Amino acid sequence: MALELLHPITADLRLARQLADLADEISMRYFTARDLGVYVKEDRTHVTDGDRAVERAIRQRLEQERPSDSVFGEEYGTQGTSRRQWIIDPIDGTANFMRGVPIWATLISLVIDGRPEVGVVSAPALNRRWWGATGLGAYLDDDLADSNTATDRRIEVSGVESFDKAQISYGSLKYWQEEASVEPILELNKRAWRSRTIGDFWPYMLVAEGAFDLACEVGLQPYDLAALVPIIEEAGGTFTAIDGAEGPWHGTALATNGLLHEAALALFRS
Repeated sequence: MALELLHPITADLRLARQLADLADEISMRYFTARDLGVYVKEDRTHVTDGDRAVERAIRQRLEQERPSDSVFGEEYGTQGTSRRQWIIDPIDGTANFMRGVPIWATLISLVIDGRPEVGVVSAPALNRRWWGATGLGAYLDDDLADSNTATDRRIEVSGVESFDKAQISYGSLKYWQEEASVEPILELNKRAWRSRTIGDFWPYMLVAEGAFDLACEVGLQPYDLAALVPIIEEAGGTFTAIDGAEGPWHGTALATNGLLHEAALALFRS
C-alpha cells in the first residue's frame, strides 16, 4: 500500500474514480427517466441527454482539478493540447442506455504521451466498476451501492492456452461485414469452445476478469477503447488492434489473456 501511495499516477487514478462517482450519479438519473431525450447525430449514431450531461459534468470537474490537461470526449471533441489528455466516453452503449438495457458504462482514461496510463469503466446499472493504472494492477468493485464496504478485488486474466477451451466475444457481425471481413470471425467461431456477441465495454472487462479469453471488434473510436487498455494490461492481458498495432488509435480492438494473442493475430492477418 505504501508503494501505491508513492506511485506518481495514484492521484490521477483517485480523480478518475471520483469522476466516475459523479458520472454514475448523473447517468442513473437519466437511465430511469421516462422523458429521456434521444437525438441522431450527423454520423447517424444516437446521443441522449444523459450522454451530454455526463460529459459536461466531467469536463467541468477536470477544469477545476486539472486545468492544464487536455480533454477529448465523444460529444464535445478536443480541448487543449497537453501531453496529458483525459479521454471520455460518457455513455458507452448508448443504444442500450436509451432502450433500458443495463449494459452501458462511463469510460474515463488518462493518456500521457499517447499511452493510456489510467482507465476506469463504471457500469452503475450492473453495479460494477473496473479500474487499472500502470504499475498499480487492475481491480473490480461489484458493490457500488455501499461505498463504505471494501469490496474491491484484484482481477487477472485466464490461463486458457488454446482456442478449443476459450470463450470469445466479437461484437456485431454486421460491423465485421461492413468494416472488415467476417472470415476471421467465422474461423474463430469454429475453433472456440464458446462465443458470445456481447458488445461495447463488457466483453473486454470479462477478459480482464478471466471469464472470457478473447474479445475483438471493429468500427471503433479512441474513446471506446482508451479506458480498457490499462485495465486489461494490468490484469495480465494483451491489447492491440487486430493488425497488432499498439494502443487505442487504430479503429479496431483485440484483447486476449496474452496466451492466445499471437494465434489470434495470425488468424486476422491471414
